Parts: sequence; structure tokens; C-alpha cells
Amino acid sequence: MTRMAIDPVTRVGGQMRVEVDVAEGLVQDAWCSATMFRGIELILEGRDARDAWLIAQRICGPCGSAHAIASVAAIEQALGLVIPANARRIRNLLLGSLFVANHIVHFYQRQALDWVDVSSALEADAAATSTLARSMSDWPSATPTYFRDVKEQLRQLGAAGRLGLLAGAQTGHPASRLPSAANLLVLAHYLEALEWQRSVTRIQTLLGGKSPHPQSFLVGGMALAPEWTGPRRPQGEHPWGTGRKTPAALSREGIAEIRALIEHATSFVDGVFLPDALLIASHYPDWAEIGPGLGNYLSFGAFLEDDSTGPSFLLPAGRVMDGDTSIAYEVDQSGVAETVAHAHYTDAIGDDDALRQPWDGGTVPRYAGPTPPVATLEGSNKYSWLKAPRYFDDPMEVGPLARILVAYASGANDVRTVVDTACSRLGTTPRLLSGTLGRTMARAIEARVVVGRMPAWLSDLEANLAGNLALVDISRWEPGSWPPDARGWAVVESPQGAVGHWVTLRGHRVERYQVVDATTWNASPRDDRGRQGALERALVGTPVVDRDRPVEILRTIHAFDPCPACGVH
Repeated sequence: MTRMAIDPVTRVGGQMRVEVDVAEGLVQDAWCSATMFRGIELILEGRDARDAWLIAQRICGPCGSAHAIASVAAIEQALGLVIPANARRIRNLLLGSLFVANHIVHFYQRQALDWVDVSSALEADAAATSTLARSMSDWPSATPTYFRDVKEQLRQLGAAGRLGLLAGAQTGHPASRLPSAANLLVLAHYLEALEWQRSVTRIQTLLGGKSPHPQSFLVGGMALAPEWTGPRRPQGEHPWGTGRKTPAALSREGIAEIRALIEHATSFVDGVFLPDALLIASHYPDWAEIGPGLGNYLSFGAFLEDDSTGPSFLLPAGRVMDGDTSIAYEVDQSGVAETVAHAHYTDAIGDDDALRQPWDGGTVPRYAGPTPPVATLEGSNKYSWLKAPRYFDDPMEVGPLARILVAYASGANDVRTVVDTACSRLGTTPRLLSGTLGRTMARAIEARVVVGRMPAWLSDLEANLAGNLALVDISRWEPGSWPPDARGWAVVESPQGAVGHWVTLRGHRVERYQVVDATTWNASPRDDRGRQGALERALVGTPVVDRDRPVEILRTIHAFDPCPACGVH
């Protein structure tokens, strides 16, 4: 048995160490450690509840909007507020653009180098690559000249020592299978994705004022104004009035620009992202069986479609247990609890092994791991700054794969259509949606479902604004209208998976704040019964061909898109 450590794990959102025991070419056991404490829950204590979301969204950069929505929704739930339909649609558009951008950036900038061989791409024939590209989609950047230019760009970057992340990519690895033309195609799209993300991020800046961390959320709705159709001052009277190039988000020009940006995002998903994911899947079919993990999947539902007390979601809430996608079970936030049995905390009540619901939990840091610099986690009972969440005592996997499997089991037609089409193109069945490959494919499928729904949210918003301008309910804005004590919660979905915020208010200030993030679920350490979290379990059985270059381990890690910084918060 050989103990291997990867520290730091790169291309993840924060500081992370992974140790594995390898024997006979397979991972036998695994430990995931988030190595940095943050303490945002403690920072929130004593703050004005109306400002909590501004701090809470700093839990993450890429998925900050999801934490902002969870935070304002938890306060709104505590105060009994129901936001206007226009605000709900704007939040869907903000979160939808975040999902699409995050999934594409993850696939290319964080995960593609686990599957692609850069040196092979430089040997590819540009004409053959063009033929391959045109067989996959009608994306316009597919000429032999285009691919020759990409090869030359890569050579020049290499000669100048400016390859960046590409410089550390695996080359000539025995686990790499893509033909040279496929390697060049995906690398070309890797570079295109860097430029493309600037356009989709503009949706965030129009509706949120900036990205990351939009500024237009508000307890009770959204801090945006509909288009003013009354009298205007003469042009140029305001010092910067004539120089503005960005239209107001809810003006006719602003809505038209958002619509064009959605169309551009749709073209990229259909013409680049989904075909590339299918291309990789076609060359690595066995990776649907590698890294299956727990088989328990949890989704709290994403993208509210109405304002009823029993709302419907584009991506339904539910659980799939033991891999059985014939049925989706109901979920309830009351089932969420955490243990610090193997985490660097002490229990707020005194029993580290206990499972505590967030209402009763706390954040009391106490490092009890090996003395830095860490040589090994072996022998350390407590080994991560992540707690271990469980759902009614069951370890669960969350994220795109969980959402797609729950939606498929729930009979969601939008999801079933995309899944069945993808499987048909590969000549396979929905069993493709399992393991490391399933997590990769689920992001592409989910991006297609979400971007396909965004035009309807925008059209509904535009139509509703014609007769209903409400964007915020400020009836409970003043703390004098609040009860002296209140508790609120919200469970939402970020691109990485389920996110929950639980808040206790005393007066108008936060008395206690607890967060359970997607990475807290997926990369959790063992619980009080020694059961692994989703990522630790998925690593068991992963093949390792070259112990000096364990790219297979990185494939499984990156498929979860872990963000230890978010998970620790």
C-alpha cells in the first residue's frame, strides 16, 4: 500500500489536500482536507440583517449570487415576505447566467486539461480538425485556417513561456485517449471560452451592477428600477448623461441587450460546450463506471417558476437513493444536520460526534490536526476545516449530477429531452449519467436546460413590467415592524450544488448564522460513524496508471468542481 498526497490540489476554489492509499493500481481509500479556516459565519453575527447578504455572498466569487439569494431569502422567510414576481424572474436570470458561465468555465478552464494532451494537439492536422468540428456542429470557428492559427498561437505562447495553466498540463500520459484532432479542437475552444465568458458575464453586470458579487439584491426583492417613460431632462445636462454606453437593465435597450447575450450563450452551449462534452464522453465511456460515489443524490430545487406556497422548479427538488432513478423522494430542510467528529471544530454543546441541525450548530474553531508543515494526515482524527453534513443521517452527493438525476426521476420533460438526445448521439442509455463522466456530462446537459429557459424568463419579465412595475416589497423594511426574535432559512442551488442558509435574528441583528455549502456536502470528511463524503467515496476504485502523474485522481476531484473556500466559509 502506497500513501500519495496531492497538496495543493489546483484548479479548485480554495486550499485543498487529498491523500489516497494506492495498491495494485487502484485507490483503496481517500481523505479530503480543506486546509484554511475562514469564519464568515462569525463575521455575520451582530450585523444588521438587511446587510447580511452583502457579506454572505463573499463566501464565494464564482457562485456568490447563489449565496446572496440564499441569504436574502432566509431573511425574507424569517420576516414572512414574498417577493414580487418581477424580482423572482430577475433572480432566475442572474442565477441562470451564473450557472451557464460557471459550467462552461469549469469544463474548459478547470477540467479540460485532465482529458486533453497539449503536445498531441500541436501535432494535429488543421484540416482534419476542421472536418471533425464541422461534423459536430455548425459553430463558425471551424476552418482549417482557424485551427492553424490556434496551433501557431499555442507555439508562440510556449516559446515565450506564457502558456499559463497549459504549461502544467499532462503530456504523453498513458491515460490520455483523445486523437490529436480532438485535442486541438478542445484546446481551441478552451481559448474561445476565455473570451466568451466576458459576454455572458455582462448579464450579471446589467442586472446586478457588477460581477462577481452583484449589488442589486435587497431583502424583499431587487434594487432595480423599471424604465422611466416620463419627462426627461435635456440631453447632456447631467455630467455623465451623454457618455453612458450601458443601457438601464430594464429599459427596452437593456432587455434587448440581455436577450442578445442569452442568444449568444445559447449558441456557445449548442455549438461548442455540449458537442465537446459528448466528444470527450465518446472516447472515455468507461469513466461512467469510475468514481460512482455514494449513489445518494440530493437537490433542493433550482429556479422557481411560480409564487405559490408549493412552488414548482425548473429543476425539481428531491432525493435519489441507492442510484435508483425510478423514484425521487421528497426533501425537507429539517433533515440537514452536521457533525464535527473529524473536523477542526469543537461542538457548540460539547459532543463532537453529535449531528446538529444548523439551528443548534455553531462555528467554534479548534485545530487538532498534524503540526504544519503537514507530511501526512495519517493518524489524525480531525483532518479538515469542512464539517460533515448528512440528510437524516445519510451522506449525500449534491451538484449538477444530483439535480439532473432527481429531475429525470421526477419526470421533468425539459431535462429528459436533453438527456435522451445526448444519449442517442452517443448510442448509449441514461446510465451514462453516473461516475466521473456523468458529473462532467451533467454540467453540459444542465447548461442546455437552463439557457433554454432563460428567454422565457426574460419575456415574462418584459410582459409583466408592462402592467406591474413591482420589484420589491418594502412593507417590512423598517426593523420596527419585525418581531423581537425570528428565525429564517433558505435552501437553494448553486452551480456546485445545494446551499442552505439558516439565520436567527434578535431585534434587527443576526444572532446566529449557519451555512451548509455544496462543497461541505461533497468534500466532507468522515462522519461520527466513519462514513465518507461523496468525493472521498468516489475516489475509491479510481485507477492510477502513473503514480508520479495521477491525472485520473484529478479527473474525479475536478468532476465535483470542489470549492473548499465556499465549503469552509
